[in-house]
Amino acid sequence: MTAEDEHGDGKEDAARRGGRRRRGLLKAAGIALAGVLVLSAAGAGWAYWHLNHNIKSVDINSALGDDRPARAVSTPSVSASAAASPLPSGALNILVLGSDSRSGKANAKLGGGSSSGARSDTAMVVHIDEGRTKATVVSIPRDTLVTRPSCPTSSGGTTSVAYHAMFNSAYSVGGPVCAVKTVESLTDVRMDHYIEIDFSGFADLVDALGGVTVTTDEDIDDDKSHLHLTAGEHHLDGTKALALARTRHGIGDGSDLGRIGLQQKLVKALLRQISSTDLLTDPAKLYQVANAVTGSLTTDTGLDSLGELMKLGQSLKGLSSEDVKTVMMPVVTAPSDPNRVVANEPEASELWASLK
Repeated sequence: MTAEDEHGDGKEDAARRGGRRRRGLLKAAGIALAGVLVLSAAGAGWAYWHLNHNIKSVDINSALGDDRPARAVSTPSVSASAAASPLPSGALNILVLGSDSRSGKANAKLGGGSSSGARSDTAMVVHIDEGRTKATVVSIPRDTLVTRPSCPTSSGGTTSVAYHAMFNSAYSVGGPVCAVKTVESLTDVRMDHYIEIDFSGFADLVDALGGVTVTTDEDIDDDKSHLHLTAGEHHLDGTKALALARTRHGIGDGSDLGRIGLQQKLVKALLRQISSTDLLTDPAKLYQVANAVTGSLTTDTGLDSLGELMKLGQSLKGLSSEDVKTVMMPVVTAPSDPNRVVANEPEASELWASLK
């Protein structure tokens, strides 16, 4: 064999060895990539399962049956950008409650210690117009005296009708079902959905969004909610935002009516913060926000899955904070108790009729 032949054979051997190495590297890379994809899919599957199972629900429709206001009739329509997967665009009425439950260490700490039972600390009827580009948020003062209707109980019985009862007592005696029935009795407006969030859930949501910016019109000095702010603009974390939502003794006449104005400021601030945060480009933050929301959420069975909540959120993507009007149900001081209020008629009925 010549030197040239020997050199040629060496080249071929090197080429074969190089080819094997490349194939080995490609195979290893392929296995690694497949492993990453499998782990990613498994992680995404686990995340979806986790978020989905975070949500607690109550079958309000079955509990209340047909003895309810009629559903609003709207023109069937589909969002223009969702031909393949139509998004709902009809009008909606959603009862949103903030619960002052002290269950769990986080809620007990934020609520200032343990307390028996739970009440609806915040109550808002959110009316979304057909087309879902405008909305009206109507706050119902928790100190409003109402006729609380007979409500089904978890044991299979019913509660008695109560006259001149405080509005937030409905949640105390009958939970979400009685809260919905009481609101429908008061307003004659059908609630299409129910959403409840507790102390820790609200604070976690604000923190996950990076805080909220609000402007207060006056100094707030409330030892009971542990909130002390000067008048002006403030960027609040979850704990302080919750304190703002709960404060009442440090503003106005110390009644629930002054607190409602602060809660409505927070609603707008949250909408602005959500719209300014591009969650789709930050999966970690998106998961953090989703986990905060679902982890302390109770809904009706129509919204008790991640898919349904996502569909609702996507249908509202054209709704900005400027398109949301916040009002309070018209009330006057109750003749029987200067510390309570009653619906101011006919203005209150006219407001509810306008939503229908």
